[in-house]
Amino acid sequence: MEPEKIDYAAWIGLDWGSDKHAICLQPAQCRAALEHCSLEQKPEALHGWFMNLLARFRGRKVAIAIEQTRGAVIHFLLGLDSVHILPIHPKSLKNYRDALHPSGAKDDPTDAELLVQFLTLHQHRMKPWIPDEPETRLLLRLVEFRRKIVGKRVRLTNELTHLLKEYFPAALDCAGDLDKCMACDFLSKWPTLDKLQKSRPETIRRFYQEHGSWSCKVMEDRLMQIRLALPLTTDVPVIEPSVFMVNAIAPQLHSVIDAVAQFDRRIKAVFQKHPDAQIFSSFPGAGLVLAPRLLAAMGSDRSRFNSSLEVAQYSGIAPVTKRSGKSKWVHRRFACSQFVKQRFHEFAAQSILYCSWARAYYDQKRNEGKRHHAAIRALAYRWIRIIYRCWKDRTPYDENIYVKSLRQRKPGWIQ
Repeated sequence: MEPEKIDYAAWIGLDWGSDKHAICLQPAQCRAALEHCSLEQKPEALHGWFMNLLARFRGRKVAIAIEQTRGAVIHFLLGLDSVHILPIHPKSLKNYRDALHPSGAKDDPTDAELLVQFLTLHQHRMKPWIPDEPETRLLLRLVEFRRKIVGKRVRLTNELTHLLKEYFPAALDCAGDLDKCMACDFLSKWPTLDKLQKSRPETIRRFYQEHGSWSCKVMEDRLMQIRLALPLTTDVPVIEPSVFMVNAIAPQLHSVIDAVAQFDRRIKAVFQKHPDAQIFSSFPGAGLVLAPRLLAAMGSDRSRFNSSLEVAQYSGIAPVTKRSGKSKWVHRRFACSQFVKQRFHEFAAQSILYCSWARAYYDQKRNEGKRHHAAIRALAYRWIRIIYRCWKDRTPYDENIYVKSLRQRKPGWIQ
C-alpha cells in the first residue's frame, strides 16, 4: 500500500549532530534552488529557524528527512504540526551515498543534500512518521530505560562478584544475592571478613532480621559459615584497595536496585491505564514485565504496520534470505533493534511454560534439529502473527479459539 501523496511546500534534509545540524532545503516552487545552512543544537536556534520557515510557507506542510526517530531534534519537531518527519535508515543513506560517491567521501552538508534527494525521489514509497500516543511513548521510554538500568545492575553485580572472589569469598554466601539491597548493606557494614568475624552474633542476626531474612535455619547456617570462614588472603595491598572499590560499588548498586523497583512501579501504573493493556495482558506468559514491552513494541498507531510480516521484519524475528544463482542462504536478521527483537524472543521463550501449543511447536522444532534459540525465533514468528491480529482488531487473545483453528488445519505437531 503506497502512502497518500501530500503536496509539500518544501523538502528538508537535516543531518543532525551533537553540536550543529547541517540543513538543506528545496522549495517545491523552485526545484533547482537548494538552500544550505547550519544550526546550533540550541532550543533558541531551532525554534527561530523553524518559526521563520513556517511563516515563509504560510503554515503549509513541509517534509523533513532525518536519520533518527528520537533525540533532541525529534523531541523539538514533534511540537510542530506543519512538519512531517520522514525517517531514513542510516544504512539506506550510506548505501545511497556510496552509490553516488564511491570514493567514500562524507560531509555533513553533502549528507543533508543527499537526504533531500532521497526524499524527493522516493517520497512515493515513504510515509510520514506518526508518533504514538503520549501514554504509549511514555511506556516505551520507561521500558527501554528500565532495560538499561537492569544492564547496569548486571554489570555492577558482575564486577562486585569478581572483586569479592579475589579477597572476601565468604561474602558471596553470607551476604545473599548480590543484586539485592541486603547484600549492598551487608558489604557496606562489613567489607572484610575480619570486621565481620569481630561483630557479635546478635548484631549479625539483627541485621538479617531487619532485611527480612527470618529463617532460623538459614540464619544459623550463615552464622556458622562466618565463624568457621578462613581468609583467602591477609595481604594488605590486596585487601585495602578492594575495600575502597566495594565501598564505591555497593552504594551504586543499591541505588540502581532502587531505581529498577521505581521503574517497575511506574511501568505497572502506566500500563494498567493504557487502552490496550487488556490485549497484551491476555498473552500467556507475558506477565507484568513482558506485556508492557510488547505493547511498546507494537505502539498505538494501527496504520504503522500493514501485515504481521512487517512486524516480524521490523523486530528482526523474520529471517533474511539471500539468493544468487544456485546458492541460497537463510540467516537471522542483524539490521534491527536488538531491544525490540529481545522482547519477542523472551516472550516466546516464556510462553512455552504457560501455553501447550507453544510447547508442542517448540518441541517439534527441536526434534527437527533446530537449536534452542532458532526454535524460539520460529515460535516468536508464529506469535507475531497472533499478536498482530489481536492488536489490529483490538481483541484479547483467546487460546481456545486459536487451538480450535489449529486443529482444523491439523498440523503434525498439535495434539
